[in-house]
Amino acid sequence: MFGRERDGDAPHFRLWPPVAVGVPWLVGVAVERAWGLSVDLGPIAAVVGWALVVLFVGWNGWSLILFARRGTGLLPGQRTTTLLDEGPYRVSRNPLYLGMLALYVGAALIVSSWVALALTPLAFAGLHFGAVLPEERYLSERLGTAYAEYRDRVRRWL
Repeated sequence: MFGRERDGDAPHFRLWPPVAVGVPWLVGVAVERAWGLSVDLGPIAAVVGWALVVLFVGWNGWSLILFARRGTGLLPGQRTTTLLDEGPYRVSRNPLYLGMLALYVGAALIVSSWVALALTPLAFAGLHFGAVLPEERYLSERLGTAYAEYRDRVRRWL
C-alpha cells in the first residue's frame, strides 16, 4: 500500500491498485446504503454492468496470459523482466488498470450504486497517481530506450 518498499527490483507503488479501485467503490456503496440514497438505475444498468464484468474477465485474462507466457511478474509490484507490446498492450500501456476500472463501473451498475459511479474519478486518480506514474518511472529505469519507444507508440490509457 502506501510507502511500500521495493522488493528487490519491482515498482514502488504509492497505492496498491486493488485498494485504489476497491476503497472508493466500497465507500460509495456503503454511503449510499447507510444514508438511504438508493436510486434505481433501471434494468439496462445491470445488463451493461454484466457486460463490463465479462469484458474485464476477457481483457484482464488475456493480459495476464501474456504476462505468464513471457515469464514476467503477474501481480502489481512484481519484477518486470520484459516489455509486453502485444495484445491489449498494443492499444494501452495499462490494460490491467483499464480492466479494473471497467470492473469498478460494471459492479457499481450491477448493484445500482450511483454514489460509487460518482466516485469513479477517485478510483481513476488513485490508479493514476498511486500506481501508473510510479510504475512508469520504474519501467523507464528498468527498460530504458525500449520503454521510451513503447511509450511514444502506445497511449497511457486508450
